Amino acid sequence: TAKTTVTACFLACERCESSTDCPYCTQSKNRTRCHYANGCTDCVDCSHCDRSTGCLACTHCVECERCSGSAYLVRSIGCSGCTYCFGCVGLTKKDFYILNTSFSRQEYFELTKRLKKELGIR
Repeated sequence: TAKTTVTACFLACERCESSTDCPYCTQSKNRTRCHYANGCTDCVDCSHCDRSTGCLACTHCVECERCSGSAYLVRSIGCSGCTYCFGCVGLTKKDFYILNTSFSRQEYFELTKRLKKELGIR
């Protein structure tokens, strides 16, 4: 049988595995110093992220992979130092991008609101 290890995961954590210093997380595993994570795996120093994997020092990211030092990314992969990117891959220090294309702040929020609704992303 598989062994579930909970290491120093405290303060209202639910169904977490092999995590250290990660308060208020749910269904997450192999994380260190993450806060309010939901369904995240192999992340370090992240907060308020959902269903992300292998991220470092990110905040408010949803369904992202291998991103670092970024915030408010959705379904992005390998982005670094970015904010407000949706469906982007490999960007560095970019803001308000959708599918690796630049948009104004207003256009970005109008388009992503519609995209999130159509894709069922909260």
